[in-house]
Amino acid sequence: MLKSMHVAEYMSRRLVTFSPDMSVSEAIRVLLENQISGGPVVDDAGRVVGVFSESDCLKGALEASYHGTEIGSVKEYMSVDLQTVEGSDSILDVAEIFLADHRRRLPVLDNGKLVGQISRRDLLRAMDDFGQHHTP
Repeated sequence: MLKSMHVAEYMSRRLVTFSPDMSVSEAIRVLLENQISGGPVVDDAGRVVGVFSESDCLKGALEASYHGTEIGSVKEYMSVDLQTVEGSDSILDVAEIFLADHRRRLPVLDNGKLVGQISRRDLLRAMDDFGQHHTP
């Protein structure tokens, strides 16, 4: 049953994070080099303060082009309406969050500390595992 499968079993622990003060240009390079579409933004104290994605890069590039200015920093374009989950949360509960919201990834916290990230693709892996072990 998906309710008994937990985030900690499927989350990615190999995290690429962004600094709020990182330039969008540098963040674009990080996304491309790591072949990812986004990740958590972590401040100097280690707190997750947002999520930065390809869409945020495009927003920054278009705005800079439109205004004839330099692309700003990650903090200017990151999403700050932060939704997080915990490793003990069920895959089913996280699937419901993904369906209710159009996010592609969620930071995973343990006592307020970033320990991983779960993506829609990670949930698909969990569903595939469930299907392989529970087929008639």
